[in-house]
Amino acid sequence: MVEATFRFYAELNDFLPEERRQREFTYEFSGSPAVKDAIEALGVPHVEVDLILVNGRSVPFSYRLQPGDRVAVYPMFESLDISPLTRLRPQPLRRPTFVADVHLRKLARLLRLLGFDVVFRDDADDPELVELSVREGRILLTRDRQLLKHGALTHGYFVRSERPVEQAREVIRRFDLAGQVRPFTRCLECGGPLERVAKEQVLERIPPRTAAWLDEYVLCQGCGKLYWRGTHYGRLEHLVAEVLAPEGRGSPQRAGA
Repeated sequence: MVEATFRFYAELNDFLPEERRQREFTYEFSGSPAVKDAIEALGVPHVEVDLILVNGRSVPFSYRLQPGDRVAVYPMFESLDISPLTRLRPQPLRRPTFVADVHLRKLARLLRLLGFDVVFRDDADDPELVELSVREGRILLTRDRQLLKHGALTHGYFVRSERPVEQAREVIRRFDLAGQVRPFTRCLECGGPLERVAKEQVLERIPPRTAAWLDEYVLCQGCGKLYWRGTHYGRLEHLVAEVLAPEGRGSPQRAGA
């Protein structure tokens, strides 16, 4: 057995045991494994990594570890251009779209409420999620660390929080999305875009009491669901405000969307 020295930075430490966080530690290995295999053996999904420096030089996942190597591993740089170095993913996603696993229904609805393109299918299995992520270039959101280690994945994120509002804040912060928030522009059911529709075109679908006082309506271009500012609108505005509140100033969480 021989050794290399590893150091993980920022939120990559979330995947490490306490004694290895925020510090250098030695990793024993035999042969010459790919640095990607070593990183995942240490518990960090490869899709969370965007830059590896070995002895001060950027390397790809395929780099073979050598005895005495000093390895520094950095997380995704969605809002920072590191193109002069060896990026480990095809490109940063400047306008990210997402696919959420079956355990993140409430997060998917919250992100749609904020205007983001999120696919959610409660019957999708792991291979389908991976295939969709790769085919459509979507970031796979999950709380399953093993799913993120799938070799075909290029974009994925492990959601740390267990509470929907905090999960949404986490995703907004992690991918620097505050400037892209467009509330009430996507369908909560399917994620399709919402567009204004003339009242006369959907009059038969509007409750008579609502039609008597409200003239503005939007229609989902995906599933055809009709929306208007009903009594639930204030609750949804509250959820938007909770997610976008400065850290530490959010109001007490209500039931998720």
